[in-house]
Amino acid sequence: MTKADIVEKVASGTGLTKLETEAIIEGFLNTVIQSLREGKGIEIRGFGSYKTKKKNARYARNPRTGEKVFVPEHYVPVFKFSKDFKTAVDRGMKSMENN
Repeated sequence: MTKADIVEKVASGTGLTKLETEAIIEGFLNTVIQSLREGKGIEIRGFGSYKTKKKNARYARNPRTGEKVFVPEHYVPVFKFSKDFKTAVDRGMKSMENN
């Protein structure tokens, strides 16, 4: 599913235009990105939480050449699904298997 698919699905479910829905979804995504850039976490109950995780500097190996490469310290965004989210997906997938 792409962002355009999400916009279409949300627009049809809310009665908003696709243009309005796209602006809302863009606003949400930009807010998540900006919050993580500022080091703030986001928790959406029943869905999950976003935060940043610090990765220490290390040496890695280039899989193509086998050359040792230094990877500096950096931060990566992480998302942790809520228990309710995981349960809903599990039930949905199991019901699809049984059909």
